Amino acid sequence: MKIQKNLSSTRQRWLNRPIQAYKLQLWLIDNGSLTARLQQRFNKFAVEAIEVKYAKIIQDETALLRQPNYQYALIREVLLMGNNQAVVFAHSVLPRASLRGAWNGLGRLGNKPLGATLFANPKVKRTALSYKKLTPNHALYQHTTRHLAQEPDVRKLGYLWARRSIFSLSCANIMVTEVFLPQLLIEDLDKN
Repeated sequence: MKIQKNLSSTRQRWLNRPIQAYKLQLWLIDNGSLTARLQQRFNKFAVEAIEVKYAKIIQDETALLRQPNYQYALIREVLLMGNNQAVVFAHSVLPRASLRGAWNGLGRLGNKPLGATLFANPKVKRTALSYKKLTPNHALYQHTTRHLAQEPDVRKLGYLWARRSIFSLSCANIMVTEVFLPQLLIEDLDKN
């Protein structure tokens, strides 16, 4: 029984650096604004808001945000589009207490990029990035693929790379997870 617990916690663990990320490595480790980088990379960049609603926080996010397991938060899920193709799925967790004060308007961004707001304020602090290969049984993989016109070929890939970090401003924390879609690399190759 103890071995199963350890295996389970290993599967839940996020990494301090991406291992064998190959062509995605530079995208994953970039500490700057992903929004700004995508805007530079693509002629047409857009944010497509998919869902903004209060929901339970995913289990592996609760501890990092110091929230109880039963806690509801504003969950914002968007697709970052490059040249009319979904290239990144972004999942943001905004606890109710964090939506007061300076971040009062974050729940009403619509199709505006969250990254532009976060990186515009020099007082916003960001934790180190952590990384994970999301497999089809992970909740974020399922959230991501539910909104795609075509699900990634799992037989070829088997996973999607994700990174996450927490942004803080005046003791208010929000978590942003970005899931990198295979189309990012295809589009990247098309530009060169």
